[in-house]
Amino acid sequence: MTYSELWRPLAAVCGEGEAKALVRYVLEVRFGLTPTDIYCGKVTQLSADSHSQLAEIMRRLAGGEPVQYVLGQAEFCGRWFEVGPGVLIPRPETEDLCRWVEEGRAAAAPHPRVLDIGTGSGCIAITLALDVAGAEVAAWDVSEAALARAGANARRLGAGVGFSHTDALRPPRDESVWDVVVSNPPYVCLSERAGMERNVLGHEPPEALFVPDGDPLRFYRAIAAYAADALKPGGELYFEINPMFADELCAMLRRAGFASASLRDDRFGRRRMAKAIKQ
Repeated sequence: MTYSELWRPLAAVCGEGEAKALVRYVLEVRFGLTPTDIYCGKVTQLSADSHSQLAEIMRRLAGGEPVQYVLGQAEFCGRWFEVGPGVLIPRPETEDLCRWVEEGRAAAAPHPRVLDIGTGSGCIAITLALDVAGAEVAAWDVSEAALARAGANARRLGAGVGFSHTDALRPPRDESVWDVVVSNPPYVCLSERAGMERNVLGHEPPEALFVPDGDPLRFYRAIAAYAADALKPGGELYFEINPMFADELCAMLRRAGFASASLRDDRFGRRRMAKAIKQ
């Protein structure tokens, strides 16, 4: 199979530009081919076993399966995380949320205690555990599959994270135990499904994505109510958010008793993050 023979069937599914990019990504990540290798025709020099693997990968991609699930891994903050069905694929904008956390109290405190609510693959919790000196990091999820995947990622990457099967909508009663609480909860309204890509809708876990149209802040309210008690004075609450409800979210955080609520754009220029500080 040549590079052209690989991307052309995909173009009917996702367009020529994305098809070419997907094939280059697969050839680099799975088979170690550089762009120069690809354009010099080294795809045809792969072994028979590699060609067999490549054919199966292309079959799954043509069926609309996300490339991260096909390859079983996704890059996040310079590290590779194992991913699979039942676990949300880490997004680049969530890297921006981690970097914002690292600029705040988590970096300033000598031994900050950090909680990641709704950890999924563990990408936020593991990144903060590895990148924030002296951090003690815990992570919750309601999905056993997600916790198993996150635990495996933590062990493989050498991150000390305490994982717990805990429902964000039914948190325990804690007082003044955390310096930072961070969460990327479900925030996509069901009415937004029509505008989403088929590979997301058909493969990623809906419980990690969607909230009812009539209650888009349900997870944010529950987490903010928990954090209002569980954060230490001056502690920080960070969220990845739906830009459609940014102002409504900030108003809710002020009503919950937080001293301030601020927003930040992600790398794509969208209001995608919020931060609140406990009085």
